[in-house]
Amino acid sequence: MSAHQPAPKPVVGAPGARLFGFRTRLYLTWLVLLLLFVGFFLSFDLKFSIIVEKFPNLAGFKLGPNGFLQGAALTLFLCLCSMVVSVLLGFAAALARLSKSAVLFGVASFYTSFFRGTPLLIQILLIYLGLPQLGLVPGAIAAGIIALSLNYGAYLSEIFRAGIIGVALGQRQAALALGMRPAAIFWHITLPQAMRTIIPPSANQFISMLKDSSLISVMGVWEVMFLAQSYGRSSYRYLEMLTTAAVIYWVLSIMLELMQARLERHFGKGYQR
Repeated sequence: MSAHQPAPKPVVGAPGARLFGFRTRLYLTWLVLLLLFVGFFLSFDLKFSIIVEKFPNLAGFKLGPNGFLQGAALTLFLCLCSMVVSVLLGFAAALARLSKSAVLFGVASFYTSFFRGTPLLIQILLIYLGLPQLGLVPGAIAAGIIALSLNYGAYLSEIFRAGIIGVALGQRQAALALGMRPAAIFWHITLPQAMRTIIPPSANQFISMLKDSSLISVMGVWEVMFLAQSYGRSSYRYLEMLTTAAVIYWVLSIMLELMQARLERHFGKGYQR
């Protein structure tokens, strides 16, 4: 190397430039925050014997007195059923909002306006107490699934609609030039590209649904929140039960977040650098 030639500068971001990689620093950050979080709850002077005793029921490891699911298992069952139905309702409402039919547009817009404009708790009670006035008597679990599905289907319809119209018009025009039919264009061109923008807000709605399922406890459904309140009243140890319920909801939310990340990687392959 010539004496007049400057020394090469270190490459920013090269291996060895930092002591720890991004993932290591990320995990350390989570660990520190988790320890602070645990320390905060330990300051409540919790009675862990009650948590250990009631946790199998809250987590759904045991069946309820009626031989059906309870606790977190029942919460997951409610949410999974509601997710499937809400996706179907949201997809149908989104297509109706995009159609040229005034009737379909009117039905879809009225549906989304009502269920987005009224509280979920009122909707649950209207379905549970109102349908028997029409001769239909749904069980508490069925009424909860119907209410969650209708409510979140209205929100999902707008997410689906935004994702569909967000795909560039040139994609459809190019497919038409190739002789593809409109239905094939939608399923093979438009929808796969729309999924990239649909998945994050939809997963956010499903996580909200998981937490909002606690409102079904007002009908006596033995899900996580109902059991936490019942055990808290009977033992006069509310903090233990509410803390346990909070951790269970958090773990279930993390599971949904991991599924969301996996789906985002799958549908975002064409956009990764």
